[in-house]
Amino acid sequence: MNQLGNTHVRWVLIGWIFVLSAVGYLDRVNIGIASGSIMRDFHISKIQFGLVQSFFVAAYALFQAPAGRLADRFGARIILALAVIWWGAFTSFITLVPVIAAALGIIIAIRFGLGVGEAVMYPAANKIVAAWIPTQERGLANGLIFAGVGFGAGVTPPLIAHIMSSYGWRASFWCSSFIGLCAGAVWYWLGRNSPSEHAWVGQREASLIEAGLPVPESVPKAALTWQQIFSNKNLMIVTASYFTYGYAAFIFFAWFYNYLNDVRGVNLKTSAWLTTLPFIAMAIGSVFGGWLSDVITNARGKRVGRCYLAAAAIGLSAILIALGTRIADTNTAVIYLAAGAGALYLSQSSFWSVSADIGKKSAGSVSGVMNMGAQTGSAITGTLTPYIGQHLGWNASFLVAAALCACGAVAWLFVNPIESQSEVRN
Repeated sequence: MNQLGNTHVRWVLIGWIFVLSAVGYLDRVNIGIASGSIMRDFHISKIQFGLVQSFFVAAYALFQAPAGRLADRFGARIILALAVIWWGAFTSFITLVPVIAAALGIIIAIRFGLGVGEAVMYPAANKIVAAWIPTQERGLANGLIFAGVGFGAGVTPPLIAHIMSSYGWRASFWCSSFIGLCAGAVWYWLGRNSPSEHAWVGQREASLIEAGLPVPESVPKAALTWQQIFSNKNLMIVTASYFTYGYAAFIFFAWFYNYLNDVRGVNLKTSAWLTTLPFIAMAIGSVFGGWLSDVITNARGKRVGRCYLAAAAIGLSAILIALGTRIADTNTAVIYLAAGAGALYLSQSSFWSVSADIGKKSAGSVSGVMNMGAQTGSAITGTLTPYIGQHLGWNASFLVAAALCACGAVAWLFVNPIESQSEVRN
């Protein structure tokens, strides 16, 4: 640290984590856009393809907590850089699979490996937020990070569809892989674990960050044990709510494109563009929700700014998704469903801000446990959604998601973020 000027390095890092978040979702969502070609080439049914999706999310869920612990132990800089390079490599591996009887198993193994690498993304990012971002700015910081989800997932359909139509689905995965490898290399050059390690940080910014971080314990404590984390009542309620969030959100990532193409009868290119609408809404909702959460928190406290806002947003999402299933006109239905996705993402920063406050120096582990809840919901969605769609209709699939969102909204009413911090300390 050798500068005295008013620097903004923390926002540079958050900006690049936004890029990594977008790249992560590019590598995750591309298979959904290419699903028709992949299923046709390898003779895979929709139910079997649901297994491919679910194994990815199962790995993503199972390795959330271990990934967070790795970030706590070795630092977010190196762990996140290695993870991005890992998932860039695994993205390309699917293009090497031969058309043989064992192809389904090989694809499942590759997607499982991709899920292991991508599990690092958000626990490591939350570790950066806990070290770099003052408490009063964490809503906006998390909102920007998760806007990358909407941006990446929104850019993916038209990008992948264009590359597929010109060069085939394998070329789209090579492109995704190359972008990931480049993004990981830039992060390793740019990122640092704390402001004190970064030569670009000025004294004024360092003082601002230090003043805005939670007051450290008079006697530094060791990292939180798994027993302390899993026995935190408020964290477990937040995790349960994030389960419902993950279930609803993953329908858009895994099945929305197929829903428009197969159920609504929209053609390939039109489906690709309509599919972007929920993700654009997610990006807008994530940033606006993060900003609004900070404003309300600074004015009314964390209970209102984090918890009540999350409850209202997820509840609104439940209503909009349910209404979207009842509309016959495709364009109008997509608008309602996209608005439901955007409303859901208004709550995103609340989950990660509260988990960072709870975890402090163990933010990676704590947020990893929380995100494991969301990804468990996502894993169930991957297989259950096409099953419900096949037997009860696709409207029923979305109604299940809406019902779970209603439960997730109610759960936030029982969360007390101030109590949760003292609970962990004790």
